[in-house]
Amino acid sequence: MSALPVVFVSHGSPALAAHPGDVGRAWQELAARWPTPSAIVCISAHWLSERLSVTAAEQPGQIFDFYGFPRELYQKRYLPYGAPQVAQAIVERLAEFGFEARLEPVRGLDHGTWVPLLSMYPLADVPVLQLSLLKSDDPLVHHRVGEALSALSAQGILLLGSGGLTHNLSYFGFIDEQGPVLPFVASFRQWLHDRLRARQWEQVLAYQQQAPEAKANHPSSEHLHPLFICMGAGGPDSTVEILDLGVQYGMLAMDAVVFQPGPIL
Repeated sequence: MSALPVVFVSHGSPALAAHPGDVGRAWQELAARWPTPSAIVCISAHWLSERLSVTAAEQPGQIFDFYGFPRELYQKRYLPYGAPQVAQAIVERLAEFGFEARLEPVRGLDHGTWVPLLSMYPLADVPVLQLSLLKSDDPLVHHRVGEALSALSAQGILLLGSGGLTHNLSYFGFIDEQGPVLPFVASFRQWLHDRLRARQWEQVLAYQQQAPEAKANHPSSEHLHPLFICMGAGGPDSTVEILDLGVQYGMLAMDAVVFQPGPIL
């Protein structure tokens, strides 16, 4: 019996909710590969907290945490049920690994969660909860969080990390959506692809010291931390598949990474 995969997606611009294009179709096809999960736990780059928090509402609301986009985007609705019992189990599991975590009864789902899920599970018929990132620049801490969540995939729960393989918005607006890839983005992206495919986990976790142009691609680190959680949850023996979904606006790599844990014995 095989566990569900652990999946990292680069969620890109919120505009993908209204015009998903090729990326949205790839997300849809990705979700169709495996059985419908019993629940989805999403780790979005857009929720950071001093200590780990888990949404625990019966039906979490939808957060429109962006500004200046066309009106149609704010009319999109994604309102799945929550999974309070799963949230409580996650808090208990994190405590076993030394992480103090709390239930968050009010917070809804931010766009890092609902934008990809609009394409992956458009009927909103799978319960969804969201786990925060820690306000820490340490990749090892987030990798350890992932290790604490490694049992979820064997329970039919999909762990979805949502961030960005590259993310430097200071360049946004200078290059068209399908324009040329900036050189520092291309070199960093290739370095990360190579190390992930080779399962060189220690080098990936040391990207700040070892990867070319690391700071230029991630002036702040929160969009890469969901990847480290997914790595930890997939386990050291997981197989890795990278979906090359291109680069938008010259600097937003849209790649997805699928970690498939080994078979359940």
